[in-house]
Amino acid sequence: MAKILLVNPNKWGRGITAIWIASHTAAIRESGHEVKLFDATFYSQWTENEIAYNTLNQQYRPTNYESYIKWNDGDIVEDLQNMVNWFQPDVIFWSALSSHIHGEGEYVNIQYGYDLVSFLATDALLVTGGLQATSSPKSVLEIFPKTDYLIRGESDLILPALLDRIQAGQEVKDLAGLAWIQDGELFNASRQEIIRNMNDIPQYDYSLFDEQVFYRPYNGHVVKGVDYEMSRGCIYSCSYCVETVIQKYYGCMETSNRSGSLLAPGNYLRCKTALRVFRELEYLNRKLGITLFRCQDTNFLTINRKMLLELGELLEQAGLDIMLYIETRIDKMNIGDIKLLKKLRVDGVGAGVEVASEEFREGHLKRFASRSKIIDNAKKLREAGIKLTTYNIIGLPEETEAMIIDTINFNRMIAPNNITVAFFSPYTGTVQADKGAALSYYNSEACDVDGQLRSVGNPEVVDLDLLNFYKKHFSHFVRSGLSDLDQLKQKENIA
Repeated sequence: MAKILLVNPNKWGRGITAIWIASHTAAIRESGHEVKLFDATFYSQWTENEIAYNTLNQQYRPTNYESYIKWNDGDIVEDLQNMVNWFQPDVIFWSALSSHIHGEGEYVNIQYGYDLVSFLATDALLVTGGLQATSSPKSVLEIFPKTDYLIRGESDLILPALLDRIQAGQEVKDLAGLAWIQDGELFNASRQEIIRNMNDIPQYDYSLFDEQVFYRPYNGHVVKGVDYEMSRGCIYSCSYCVETVIQKYYGCMETSNRSGSLLAPGNYLRCKTALRVFRELEYLNRKLGITLFRCQDTNFLTINRKMLLELGELLEQAGLDIMLYIETRIDKMNIGDIKLLKKLRVDGVGAGVEVASEEFREGHLKRFASRSKIIDNAKKLREAGIKLTTYNIIGLPEETEAMIIDTINFNRMIAPNNITVAFFSPYTGTVQADKGAALSYYNSEACDVDGQLRSVGNPEVVDLDLLNFYKKHFSHFVRSGLSDLDQLKQKENIA
């Protein structure tokens, strides 16, 4: 039996059940290995308290969330070292791919995790994966030089295979997906195959998470929830999205110039069976008391329709007291979709608006979405009693202040229940990241990339004060209008 320590370097200061931890734990345990988790979430010296930040700017409604959690005032590095000394792991692992892709700070985990493990005194192999490892293995290994191996692509099944090799005393360097540096030269094992049958991953195991990790604020209340995935992949190839990094690795790159969608999506989109999803939802609801399933599937309504219909029937028969929050393209939605969402107990939908300008979205972002359809379908969701949250981006290369104001006004026309706005993040390997670097907006290897907490723009080119101003007041302007824009700018000394 090999031993592996997973590190969750979450800096948001609120419960996030990183999907990769649940999927990898299940696969590792089925392979007969021992796994433990070190979770950084509630270390007071580590967290940046995303809840407080986004409640202050009206992105979240106030709750008594902090009464459900207990902060740890200990020394995080010392505690991690003590756990390593006690557990004596063969491998330490801290970042991976899942449907979370970049969400909830997952993109930057590879950096934050390294910031913790690089201080350790240990003989364990330091292994990690994720988006940056998949896109730019050489630069990642140079930036994080104590890392022994990267796993490019999905690591759910490769990581247990690595542990099998370690237990047997066998060579690991021929395992598909691995990358490492030796004598200053990058070595890549063969590209691993995509996991086509998601049921090959055992039932996801959330048991490593502490009880308080399951609590989260939701529409002014505190509920027990988990991050969850039914599927992986997206049919679209928006130029700013990290999904394109995974598409490129697996050779799924041919797209339509008219819709921005993959020409052969069946090679990339995958989902669990309806019965498998139902069993996971039922177990988590009845055994752990989970009522909110935060589905991180990149575009929920492109999941296999037959599977979703079967799942709806199973949920109706079981009468589970649950609700789903999903993300999807509402511009592609129809009445049948909305009826299906109701059957699936969908309480909320998150939808990317990004920017209001259709010309900019299509020409710069390769995202083709009709403004009128977004407005019409937002109204239909309201009529069906399904809450809508819009996702918006500020700070894109060549985005102007006038465009930000246009996006605010467009959100007012949509009239969502909730509004979120993120700083543009230059995700390595994406077209927009390369463009931003070429225009000196951003460093192509920027650190601390977290769109909810900060802009990593070049202050010589990007007006960071202006972006911070709109991040702070975006939700206020959508809800109340722009009548006090000039007054607030003057008060905060914004030119």
